[in-house]
Order: sequence, then structure tokens, then C-alpha cells
Amino acid sequence: MNVLANLGNAAAAIGIAAILLVAFGLQFWFGELPCPLCNLQRVAWVLCGFGFVLNLRFGVQPLHYGLSLLGALFGAAVSGRQVLLHIVPGSGTYGSPVLGLHLYTWGFLLFVAVIAGIAVLMILGGRPDHDRDGRHADLRFSGIRRFAAYFLVAMALANAVSSFALCGPIECPDSPTSYWISTYLRF
Repeated sequence: MNVLANLGNAAAAIGIAAILLVAFGLQFWFGELPCPLCNLQRVAWVLCGFGFVLNLRFGVQPLHYGLSLLGALFGAAVSGRQVLLHIVPGSGTYGSPVLGLHLYTWGFLLFVAVIAGIAVLMILGGRPDHDRDGRHADLRFSGIRRFAAYFLVAMALANAVSSFALCGPIECPDSPTSYWISTYLRF
């Protein structure tokens, strides 16, 4: 795999995991509970990130970039819908702004940036890797690549547990005010 494409895939996976970490941090430290559309954006981020992790683990393949592109397109559609829900003056907003923009607006901009970044990585990556046997993949999957994969998996699992605690096995409320699990765990 091209060194620049390798570095780009690792940086993308770490960046997406960092986005999930920031959203997770805002949820717990500032009480910004995610709405259903926010949870869907988190799913899209995980899907984007896993395409990059697959590239790191098994070599650059168009299929892996396709997975990331589908995640980014889904995320852009969901965050774009949320932006349009709140774009009309007087319609209200959801959550506090970060650097002047709400998280769903940042999400839309970052999903578009991911799509552009994938295009650049596909250009830099050159031809797909064909050494798919386990020995080569194991040798290639170490250091920053392994860190990026584990960081992303940890953030995906943490967000999945958090979403279940928030919504449970039922549909999430449009504007959640407390965790679903708190109705069963009284302290």
C-alpha cells in the first residue's frame, strides 16, 4: 500500500474515532443527549471508519472505500436533513453550538470532507493491494494501524451501549430528556 494512502487511512480512522469521542464527551459532560438523527449520524461515522480500518487491515480495496463512501453519503443525507429541519428562523435548534455551528451542521460539513478525502485517497492509493493472505495482513496490521482500529472499535462499542441506555429496545424520543435505563435503575 502506498505510504500516503496508508497514513491517510490511519488518520481518517483516528479522526472518525475522535469525532465519536467528542460526541460521546458532549453527551456525558455537558448533558447533550443525542436525538434519533444524531444517533443515525454516529452509525454513519462508524460505517465510514470501518471502511478505512478494512483498508488498514486487509490492504486498499475499492470495496472498502465504497463502504466508507456509503457511510459518508448516508451521514450527509441524515445531517443535511437535520440542518434543513432547523434552518427556518424560529424553528428552534437542537443542542448547543460548537464554534458557532451546531453538531449536525459540523456533521454535514465533515461528511462532505470525508467524501472528498476518499477521492484523494483513491487517487493516491494507486492499484489495489493483492496480497490478501493472512501472513501479509498480520505483518501490515501493527503500530498506528492497530491503534486506529482499536480506537474506532472502542468508540463504536461505547456509543452502541450509550444508545441502548438512552433508547432501550424501543424507538428513541424526538427530544430525549433522560436515559431509558434510568426508569429501571433507581438510585
